[in-house]
Amino acid sequence: MLPQAFLDRMEMQLGQEYPAFLQSLERPRAVALRGNPLKGKLPKLPFLLDSVPWEPQGFYYDPEARPGLHPYHEAGVYYLQEASAMAPVALLEPQPGEWVCDLCAAPGGKTTQIAGRMQGKGFLLCNEINPKRSKILSRNIERMGVANALVTNEHPERLAQRLSGCFDRVLVDAPCSGEGMFRKEEAAVTDWSQETVDMCANRQAEILRSAAMLVRPGGRLVYSTCTFAPEENEGVIRSFLQEHPDFVPEDVAAPWFTASGTGMYRMWPHKLLGEGHFAAVLRRIGGSARSAAEHAGERLPHAWADFAKELDISLPQGVAFTFGQSLYWAPAGLPDLRGLKVERPGLELGVLKKGRFEPSHALALWLQTCARVQEYGAQSEQIKAYLHGDVVSSHQKGWCLVTVDGFSLGWGKGDGTVLKNHYPKGLRR
Repeated sequence: MLPQAFLDRMEMQLGQEYPAFLQSLERPRAVALRGNPLKGKLPKLPFLLDSVPWEPQGFYYDPEARPGLHPYHEAGVYYLQEASAMAPVALLEPQPGEWVCDLCAAPGGKTTQIAGRMQGKGFLLCNEINPKRSKILSRNIERMGVANALVTNEHPERLAQRLSGCFDRVLVDAPCSGEGMFRKEEAAVTDWSQETVDMCANRQAEILRSAAMLVRPGGRLVYSTCTFAPEENEGVIRSFLQEHPDFVPEDVAAPWFTASGTGMYRMWPHKLLGEGHFAAVLRRIGGSARSAAEHAGERLPHAWADFAKELDISLPQGVAFTFGQSLYWAPAGLPDLRGLKVERPGLELGVLKKGRFEPSHALALWLQTCARVQEYGAQSEQIKAYLHGDVVSSHQKGWCLVTVDGFSLGWGKGDGTVLKNHYPKGLRR
């Protein structure tokens, strides 16, 4: 049962469209996923249906198929993501080589969508203020094979103070009252009140102030929510523009969405296959080069060099550094983030153990191939056993990249007869 105050407001907002809106909430949800270009072309899977119009990698799927249980999901071949939630990144239009910030990034749907469009080039900073959610964000970035992303667990204001004017594009997918998720999440209904709407609007305004500082002159800022409330959408943006004369709304090509003001767009469930969403596109006036102290990096240790030579692994241009016992790689030009809470400082290559190198699961998921590969089919008993954590048959010797139909999945270590399983225990099923 939807709150009556919410229904009354929606009737005033929509007028003649209100009955169609109510009817759309009674329909089954349209579920979607997004292919991961970092893993190559999405295979033709039997459960895929029509394309999502605003996202080239997006597809609706048959909900009976449960694609989250498919080995391709574990290999990061696709990400399950609500179709309307793909719209803000489509409006952000991140490009390879840019510096991009996803300021409220967990659980990682939009972050990994941005990463796919950046094609591994440039620098992606993903922030999540909630520590538990930042760990989930890091795991999803790892699963999707993203190398050029760092995850911070900071208040947006702290990031703005350290990295002011550094980013070509900033996304603020703001915490909101979640009205657009009423059909999807019962908790969104029970937690709703006008007081919650007002509280969210105040918090969103605060986050946007920090986001504004992060955008370089000439850069783009996209603000989005999954709510219908005008106070959290057009109201927040109009107040922001009054306080920030160096930002202007920017119209972009968005024929699938409903314009609700210059540079502002709504996704209505009665007008498209998706849930409710709002997005605004803003441009910071002017232009200048970014400035940020760079992380100097370290020399890669011999143990890594020996491992990389043995398996014929090459890293892109970047910097390496140790974080505890772990060795990480990050893109060149990485800003110095010392003093900030960093959850994931880059692509984890592996762990140094008394001169030995043990590769990480993140490295396996990032790799496309290497000198030793053990291939299994998605429907094979071996891949089921591997994902369960069992020993599997193989003629390989030494460290070996396990793949499912050509998509990297994890590590094994062979003795010529079987592979000792190195699939992480926390992921086994």
